[in-house]
Amino acid sequence: MRMGPLDGIVVADFSRVLAGPYATMMLADMGATVIKVERPEVGDDTRSWGPPYTKDGTATYFASVNRNKQSIQLDLRNSDDKNRAYELIERADILVENFRPGTMGKLGFGYETLAKRNPSLIYASLSGFGSGEGADIGGYDLVVQAVGGLMSITGSSEEEPVKVGVALVDVLTGLHLGMGVLAALRHRDLIDGEKSGQHIEINLLSTALSSLVNQASAYINTGTVARPLGNKHPSISPYEVFTTGNGELAVAAGNDSLFKRFCQAIDREDLAQEPEYATNDARVARRERLAAEIERTLATNTSEHWFTNCREYGVPAGPVNDIAQAFKFAEELGLNPVQNISGTRVVSNPLNFSKTPVEYKSGPPPLG
Repeated sequence: MRMGPLDGIVVADFSRVLAGPYATMMLADMGATVIKVERPEVGDDTRSWGPPYTKDGTATYFASVNRNKQSIQLDLRNSDDKNRAYELIERADILVENFRPGTMGKLGFGYETLAKRNPSLIYASLSGFGSGEGADIGGYDLVVQAVGGLMSITGSSEEEPVKVGVALVDVLTGLHLGMGVLAALRHRDLIDGEKSGQHIEINLLSTALSSLVNQASAYINTGTVARPLGNKHPSISPYEVFTTGNGELAVAAGNDSLFKRFCQAIDREDLAQEPEYATNDARVARRERLAAEIERTLATNTSEHWFTNCREYGVPAGPVNDIAQAFKFAEELGLNPVQNISGTRVVSNPLNFSKTPVEYKSGPPPLG
């Protein structure tokens, strides 16, 4: 029988919507037994977030982050259900929750209480803005993208802030949370004599700020406040989307060597020989002039033609695909981007293990 890397690990999943469920789905894909605790009759909010729905009537939003899990309905204010929840927690290795800070404590499920029942429990709390002064602020991705600065650098105009097309901060928070949980599991197993659990806290705003990476570093080190540049990069050129004869082509010439190869790919070696484009600093300073030259050339042929040329010269580039084209492209590359679980199609987990591969055992569970 094939075993996943987290086989034998039990997760009590008290989270809902996206960030928490994304993290617990990753754990489930790697073999953990995930018990999703849901409100009676209603369940996770995303069960009703539709259309669209799958063929069996499940909201596609819910289906996207809840495969490989079991579901149990518990009213945490009901004494019998509370006891059932305690029984689950006492045999769990990990608990994940994303209630507003303080809510689990009021219900009798705070970390200090549960640590007495299960000292080895890894208790992961996810919130929008931390458990301190921001505890009262509702943590939805749209709001965090707004107050966290991400919206201010997305899009092409400062007059119209634009969010990323998916709840990206939620996804990034789920990934950070999963990494923290795995580190805590490692620490717990290193302690001699007894397994020692701990409390992990993460919030969406801190994740958003961390994920601003170079833009955040530019501000905290130099005071530079970034502005929206559309598809351009503030520190690299050419690193943007260009119009071709039949569409668009994204080009990422991240160093001088790649720029020279890109010029060869589009038969414009004269640009690489120009002193004013010899270094990245010089190209950034003359970004608009260089882009105009490149676009004038790319307009003479199709995106597919230039993509083929760029591949031949080892230049990172590609046409701008819609979602359907993106999945088709991944299929052409042999990446098997979609899995079928008893009639429900799900996006493949991007991890590939040589000895303990992820598994797709079950689709999103029915409520309870």
